[in-house]
Amino acid sequence: MAEAHQAVAFQFTVTPDGVDFQLSREALKHVYLSGINSWKKRLIRIKNGILRGVYPGSPTSWLVVVMTTMGSSYCNVDLSMGMICCIRKYIPEGCCRYLTLQTRTLISVGIFSTGVWVTGIFLFRQTLKLLLSYHGWMFELHGQTSRTTKIWAICVRLLSNRRPMLYSFQTSLPKLPVPKVAATVHRYLESVRPLLDDEQYYRMEMLAKDFQEKTAPRLQKYLVLKSWWATNYVSDWWEEYIYLRGRSPLVVNSNYYVMVMALGIVPMCSYQMERMFNTTRLPGKDTDVLQHLLDSRHVAVYHKGRFYKLWLYQGSQLLKPRDLEMQFQRILDDPSPPQPGEEKLAAFTAGGRVQWAEARQTYFNTGKNKASLEAIEKAAFFVTLDEESHGLDPENEASLSLYGKSLLHGNCYNRWFDKSFNLISFKNAKLGLNTEHSWADAPIVGHLWEFVLATDAFHLDYTDAGHCQGKPNHSLAPPQRLLWDIPEECQELIESSYQVAKTLADDVELYCFHFATFGKGLIKKCRTSPDAFVQIALQLAHFRDKGKFCLTYEASMTRMFRDGRTETVRSCTTEATAFVQAMMDSGYMKPDLQDLFRKAAEKHQLLYRLAMTGAGIDRHLFCLYVVSKYLGLHSPFLAQVLSEPWRLSTSQIAQFQIHMFDPEKYPNHIAAGGGFGPVADDGYGVSYMIAGENTIFFHVSSKFSSSETNAQRFGNHIRQALQDIAALFEISVPKTES
Repeated sequence: MAEAHQAVAFQFTVTPDGVDFQLSREALKHVYLSGINSWKKRLIRIKNGILRGVYPGSPTSWLVVVMTTMGSSYCNVDLSMGMICCIRKYIPEGCCRYLTLQTRTLISVGIFSTGVWVTGIFLFRQTLKLLLSYHGWMFELHGQTSRTTKIWAICVRLLSNRRPMLYSFQTSLPKLPVPKVAATVHRYLESVRPLLDDEQYYRMEMLAKDFQEKTAPRLQKYLVLKSWWATNYVSDWWEEYIYLRGRSPLVVNSNYYVMVMALGIVPMCSYQMERMFNTTRLPGKDTDVLQHLLDSRHVAVYHKGRFYKLWLYQGSQLLKPRDLEMQFQRILDDPSPPQPGEEKLAAFTAGGRVQWAEARQTYFNTGKNKASLEAIEKAAFFVTLDEESHGLDPENEASLSLYGKSLLHGNCYNRWFDKSFNLISFKNAKLGLNTEHSWADAPIVGHLWEFVLATDAFHLDYTDAGHCQGKPNHSLAPPQRLLWDIPEECQELIESSYQVAKTLADDVELYCFHFATFGKGLIKKCRTSPDAFVQIALQLAHFRDKGKFCLTYEASMTRMFRDGRTETVRSCTTEATAFVQAMMDSGYMKPDLQDLFRKAAEKHQLLYRLAMTGAGIDRHLFCLYVVSKYLGLHSPFLAQVLSEPWRLSTSQIAQFQIHMFDPEKYPNHIAAGGGFGPVADDGYGVSYMIAGENTIFFHVSSKFSSSETNAQRFGNHIRQALQDIAALFEISVPKTES
């Protein structure tokens, strides 16, 4: 049935008299409307670009400056202090009969006023950039705000009280500073001290000293030069070398999943949001490329092994929810089977990148295969209508883990892992996302998902029968079935990629659980940050699980700087390990343990703040390593640093980023966050969301192939560690669940 939609505006046949064109009036009408819509969007982009470019100025403020200057000149008050007369002298008199003295005066007033207006905007932005470079407020204790910070906050509010657009503050954000080499090396050595014995630490000290004195000064000069020239000295290299040059499969290793439902005066960088839609990662033999289109008018849909192109517009108008519902229902009702090789085609995006790049060049470079592949890659995003049912069932603890596993990798061929994100709709109407990592970090996707789900729950409405409001437009052409011609040798390659991905997916153990004993409400009574509380609990749990400490990665953001992405907080500190060892020793009294815990928490909060304010360790060392490779310099110190495995990789999921509902009033609308696969083969990946006063969700991943790890065992250790730390502060909590 969908093949009927292949009709196009121009049909032609070759006759004895020449070429006979048959023009479809209806099709031409839609072509015309589409063109009008495209031009409208271009004009809107131009207008928004101008408004962003002159923020906090506006056409109205420009007019006010012009009228004020003009009015003062009529009152014989020269606000320009003679500059208008100077400008007027440079406007030739005789070149046009309309250039009278009055006309030249008006032009001069306009030029002068525009100059004053632009200068005001420039001074505003520079002042705001200077103010936003102050981070002292982050290091002050709660409730002990200094006078300097209060004055700073008032100034920032005054300079940003006009309602900004999404990208209004981009040019006012400060650049990420390049830390001093000595400071980075010192903090690095401090971070590895609890993980090394005396002999190992002495060796690392010598390597660091040699690097700092001989190699680092030259490398640092290049980084400082780059920081002057580029908007961010880290982000482009991070995207290229950490993500796009990786040749291993995206599934499990890179992509992550989201089941988030959630809800300042300091602006955050928004550049990552630019590539949220219309973005696809294209495979290459040596490196991948991110393809981003300015606009897309369709989504790609997968159901029961078939691919579809679903238009989001009729002419220049977005389809209404009821029309979209009808279009998805048409796909669900389509009885046609998959074409040969079509069902598992997306396994290419789950397997090795080199094999996918070669197959794409060989089999998808011409004809219907190229057209259909472009329909997927140029879609706004990818939608999977999944035949399984998943979601959180309070009566079945395993349900959350199965839900997460399905979102993380599905069956390895029902997700297009190259798309910026996959929207997965399960048969029981539960939703989730699978997200490609290179274009943005989790808080960006979380922001999108919060908006989508809150809009659906609190702003859209449904009939009693569960349908979207309104009447469907049955005259809409059905979604277009994508056509393929996949030869047998290509099908064999698809199967090979599928087996690679399936091996990876089957090896992932994911244990997701809802910790409902307490949440941030109780943690605050311990007078510490919820994140520090959980991170220290993870250290205690890991020591109980493996009997040793390990290098621990916690992601923090650097979006207070222009084009900022992430930095690493090394959570396994000397203070945290001292607390854990004391907890394992029954000879310590409760006040001593409390004191050790507070020291560990304070150290963690300090490291987190340093990371957020551009004084982290790992991005600086990473960029020094990249420069050393460009220069052909070998550094044993950097080689050692960059080869150390993160056996415990953690991340807190941002939530309640937008205030579209009250989570206390609607607790059922808080969902479980998201997660990712383990970074090391013998390690753990832990994602957590402190979702409310009495709720924390955990997503723990490991690999079945490792004899050292067990995700459920580690999850149980996390439960117990949280309760044991809470008990230190004499807050009664129920015993751990069996």
